[in-house]
Amino acid sequence: MPIDFQPPAEHSADPEAAPARKGEKVMGFLEHLEELRWTLVKCAITITVLATLSGVFMPQVRGFLEWPWARALAAFPDLRIELRTDSPMEVYGVMVQVCLVPALVASIPFVLFFLAQFVGPALSAKEMRVLRPAVGLGVVLFLGGAAFSYLLLVPKSIVVSIATTQWMGYAMLWTVGSYYSMLTWLVLGMGAIFEFPLVLLALSYLGIVEVETFRRSRRLVIVICLIVAAFITPTQDPVTLFLVAAPMWALFEISLVVAAIIERRKAKAEKAEDYDWRQTYGG
Repeated sequence: MPIDFQPPAEHSADPEAAPARKGEKVMGFLEHLEELRWTLVKCAITITVLATLSGVFMPQVRGFLEWPWARALAAFPDLRIELRTDSPMEVYGVMVQVCLVPALVASIPFVLFFLAQFVGPALSAKEMRVLRPAVGLGVVLFLGGAAFSYLLLVPKSIVVSIATTQWMGYAMLWTVGSYYSMLTWLVLGMGAIFEFPLVLLALSYLGIVEVETFRRSRRLVIVICLIVAAFITPTQDPVTLFLVAAPMWALFEISLVVAAIIERRKAKAEKAEDYDWRQTYGG
């Protein structure tokens, strides 16, 4: 009768984990807090520097940020409407947004890199090989979501809003503050939403949630997509709501395919490792 032999602890551990931690100084709780503080400081400095650069080139940055507005108005050549302020202090809030929005978007690669540096010492060599592409994927997904919003979502939202307002017969007096608030919400919101596949893949890779569980929760995911889309969409028209919710659903389906591939490869690798130690120790 074959004996269910368990490998010794030193052989069951990740062989790449030990070299990653060899000679590493064990940090206390306060030292971890100090490292976290410096990580946050580096993130803040990066955002401040980029915001300052945006302020130095404010006319050019402002023209770039108002391109979606100009593109939307191009669909209405006979319409004469300009952004205006309705309070003495509104322009200062707009200046802050002009500096801060591009700084937040451009700082994402640096912020993710600093966060990876913070958690890196606690990871094994194998986990580090996963972290590096994860950071790169996070940057690509965020910038992709921001670009999708800037190039398509914001102009389309303005076009739909103008058409609906004309159909209702109301006068249009839009403030520059309302435009930049919409731009901020949609660009940063879509950038964050596009990180959803990374979260799903992480949950699947870590074994916290199986792919089949996500597949059985499709209806719930649809509801969540609509709720999140309604939350970040400043306009209430169904077209903009669909333009926000549809990419979320598409990313969810793509993530399921990728997560299923990762899950199968992980199971295959674990099976191969289990077979190796049984051959070595006579299982």
